[in-house]
Amino acid sequence: MAARSFEDVAFGEELPDARPDVGMARVKRFTTTARMTFGRFLDHEEARREGLPGAIVPGIMSQGILAAIIHQWAPGSKIQRLDTIFRAPILVDSHPVCRGVVTDLDEEHRRIEIDLTIENEAGETRVLGTARVEL
Repeated sequence: MAARSFEDVAFGEELPDARPDVGMARVKRFTTTARMTFGRFLDHEEARREGLPGAIVPGIMSQGILAAIIHQWAPGSKIQRLDTIFRAPILVDSHPVCRGVVTDLDEEHRRIEIDLTIENEAGETRVLGTARVEL
C-alpha cells in the first residue's frame, strides 16, 4: 500500500482484515528470537498440562501482529501508543482474524485512534486494543 496522509483517513474507516500466520513454525521462530522458548508456546501437550487448551501465541507476538496491520494499512506511520487487553489466549495453529477501525481523528496533532481486535475462528474477541497513530 502507498503511504497515507492524515487527510486520507475517515472516521469509522475500517482497516483491511488480516489473517496472520500463527502456525507452530512461525511461533517457534518468534519465541526463539525473543528468547521465550517455554512449553506453553511451543508444545500443545505441555500447554495442556499447564491447564491451557493448547499452545498459545505469546502476548507480545499478538501486539506485534496488531502493529503490523497498522503499518500495512499506513506505511510510514508512527505508532505512539498501543494498549492491549488479553481476554483469552490465541491458540497456535489457529486461524485468527485481525480487525481495526478508526475511532478518533485529532486534526491539531494529526493523530488518529484505532480500535483493534484479534478474533478466533468462532468470532470471539481474544485480544483487543487501542492505538494512537501519527500520520
